[in-house]
Amino acid sequence: MHHVSIAIILNTIIEQYVSENQFYEQQLGIDASQWEAWKAGKVSLSPAENQKVKLLFSDYEWMLIQKLVRQTVIYPEKRHLGVQEFKKMKTQIARKWLGSDLAKGEILTQSEEIVQYLDLRVSITYDEWGYDDILNFRLPAFVQQQIKNDKIELLTWVKENLEETYH
Repeated sequence: MHHVSIAIILNTIIEQYVSENQFYEQQLGIDASQWEAWKAGKVSLSPAENQKVKLLFSDYEWMLIQKLVRQTVIYPEKRHLGVQEFKKMKTQIARKWLGSDLAKGEILTQSEEIVQYLDLRVSITYDEWGYDDILNFRLPAFVQQQIKNDKIELLTWVKENLEETYH
C-alpha cells in the first residue's frame, strides 16, 4: 500500500479510536509487530483485515484516497501533504455539494467520552441502494453548541466553517 494511503489511514484511526493499538488489536486482531510490518510495507493484511481498514472510510472517501495517491505519483512534491490534501478536498467537495443543494448534512452522533466529538455526514442520495456518495467528518463537540447557541442552520455552518474546523 502506498505511504500516502497509510498516512491517511493512520490519521483516520487516530480520529476514530483512542490509539492505533486499540484499532489493530480490537478491530483487526493482530499484534504490534504485524501492524508495524504492514505500515512498513513488509507484509499484507488478510482480505478480511483489509476490508476492516477500508470500512474506516465511505466508498467516496476511499475513491478520493486513490485519486490523491495518483496525484502524488504525478506530483512527488505533494507526497508529504497527503493527509492535509485529503482533508482539504473533503471539505471543498462537501461545500460544493451543499452549495448546489444536492446534498444534505446531518449530525450522526455525539460522544459521552472525555474528549467529546460529533460526527457530521454530508451525502448525496441517488435513490438506488448502495450508490450514495458520503463524506464523514469528526468534529469537536463545541460545534453542536455553536450551532444551537447562535441559531445557525447546520448547512450554513458547514458552508462557512467546516474547512477551518476540520483541518
